[in-house]
Amino acid sequence: MTKILYKFKGKYSAKALLMLQNKAFLLLLLSFLLFLNCKEDPGIDSKLPTLIQEDNSIAYAEGFSITNHSNFKVLTVNNPWPKAEKTYKYVLISKENAAKTSFMKDEYDGIIITPVTSIVVTSTTHIPALELLNEEKSLIGFPGSDYISSEKIRQRIDNGHVRELGKNEGLNTEVLLELNPNVVVGFGVDGTSKSLKTISNARIPVIYNGDWVEKTPLAKAEWIKFFGALFNKEKQADSVFKTIETNYKAAKQLAQSVTEQPTVISGAMHKDVWYLPNGTSTEAQFLKDANINYLYADTKSQGSLALSFEAVFEKAKHANLWLSPSYYSSLKALQTANTHYTQFDAFKNNAIYSFANTTGKTGGVLYYELGLSRPDLVLKDIIKICHPDLLPEYQTYFFKPLK
Repeated sequence: MTKILYKFKGKYSAKALLMLQNKAFLLLLLSFLLFLNCKEDPGIDSKLPTLIQEDNSIAYAEGFSITNHSNFKVLTVNNPWPKAEKTYKYVLISKENAAKTSFMKDEYDGIIITPVTSIVVTSTTHIPALELLNEEKSLIGFPGSDYISSEKIRQRIDNGHVRELGKNEGLNTEVLLELNPNVVVGFGVDGTSKSLKTISNARIPVIYNGDWVEKTPLAKAEWIKFFGALFNKEKQADSVFKTIETNYKAAKQLAQSVTEQPTVISGAMHKDVWYLPNGTSTEAQFLKDANINYLYADTKSQGSLALSFEAVFEKAKHANLWLSPSYYSSLKALQTANTHYTQFDAFKNNAIYSFANTTGKTGGVLYYELGLSRPDLVLKDIIKICHPDLLPEYQTYFFKPLK
């Protein structure tokens, strides 16, 4: 600073003093502005992470997204059940980064330390993802374990490594709190589960999964990436899904080569109503991709179609094939329930196929567990039934003829 001062008889000149004062004022102003810029907002922690965002690729699913930040991920679930009004956001972060990172209060619905090492899931549709990611050993509890068909997880149940948690609508919270898993993957139809709220209040993260709400087969299967994020196995999840997607598209393309479309009917009576898939449903999408003439392909509805027997019989009595006749497991059971079923051509020709008889050791229907995760197998089953010459060596995985 002495380089800018002028001396006059051993003293600083007035000009030098003025320049010194101006310089000091500028330094003071700069310091003050820096102080204001660094001062904490009252509602924000000083260790709030920098939000450098990069979205992971989700090609089909609409119900979730994954966003990568500098040292954590955000898993967003925006449609865990039909007409859900709330979007759920979860931070996925390593133990090391969690120790040095804070977040704005109430911005997220849960902070989950990854990779997850112990998990409770609440739907059999979640089970295949654990197996496909080689994480079946992380499962420590499940409600209604008799419904599980997976041989690997049945072995773990038999060995006492997976605890029974009662019913999904009324979880045994005492046992679950004792297990203290890293995370509970919840399944709900409206978000009013008291059990899940109790678990969440006990500071066990509850994260909702809405795979069943998706509208297309591949969208449902893509939820394996949801689990991949929990286990830090995004690359493996991407690889598994890519294989399923490739197989599905190849089967679909193969089916387009045929010119003859068999007519198909589905569903069956429950009390006085015949329920069958509407034309925008996942089930109808399978039939469309298999190049089949589903007789109700042009219908639209929020849920299943609900028709009278007379209406269905008039339209479908000459249908070539009958797929998924509700829960009926034999022709005799179908006839006993309603003798009028025998008037359909598909019944007369033994052309009725169901997945109800493909079960696990304890009676769980395999389709309800694995079908959502492996739409490629479902599509191949339908193609094999409806266009048998296209897949001469293939053996159906889920669907079998009723006997």
